[in-house]
Amino acid sequence: MDAPKETEILDCSGMACPMPVLKTKKTMDRLNVGDVLLMISTDPGSRPDMEAWTKKTGQSLLQFEKEEGQFRFWIRKEK
Repeated sequence: MDAPKETEILDCSGMACPMPVLKTKKTMDRLNVGDVLLMISTDPGSRPDMEAWTKKTGQSLLQFEKEEGQFRFWIRKEK
C-alpha cells in the first residue's frame, strides 16, 4: 500500500514517552484541517500511544508502518 502524502514530517527518533505524543500535538495544533503529518518514532510504546491519542482527539490515524526499528504514523488533522 502506498503511504499517504504528508504535509509535514516530525522526527521523534530517540525520544521516549511522552515526548512523541507531546511533539505530535504541538505540530498538529499549527497544521490546517486536512493536512497530514508523518511522525517517525523509535519508541515501541508510540504505537499504542498514538492510537489512543488520535482516538481521544478526533484525528485520523491513516496508516502505520514498522520498518527496521522505526515506527511511522500518518495522521490527518480533522479539526
